[in-house]
Amino acid sequence: MTGLATKRCRPHGPGEAPYADAQARALLTQLEGWTLEDGRLVKTYRFRNFHETMAFLNAHAWISHREDHHADLEVGYDRCRVAYATHSIGGLSENDFICAAKSDALFRL
Repeated sequence: MTGLATKRCRPHGPGEAPYADAQARALLTQLEGWTLEDGRLVKTYRFRNFHETMAFLNAHAWISHREDHHADLEVGYDRCRVAYATHSIGGLSENDFICAAKSDALFRL
């Protein structure tokens, strides 16, 4: 588990600045397979079947609830696309990278 996956998300309020591109790219190096797309942190996970996809989705929802930080999710039979951004600040924050690392840890289970 990466250092990011052991951290907890914190609330961000209006007026807080989102990460600059250089800050986001520096944290991106701590994650595998994630990309920056249109100001969001994005990854598609692949599964063998619908059951595995739904198991991941449900466990992912529990992590999101626990961290109070929620991704945009697109689900298909054998895949789940996860996209993070911190809506309250209009861009990326450390919370997005923390939850991305937790998503990767979940996927490896």
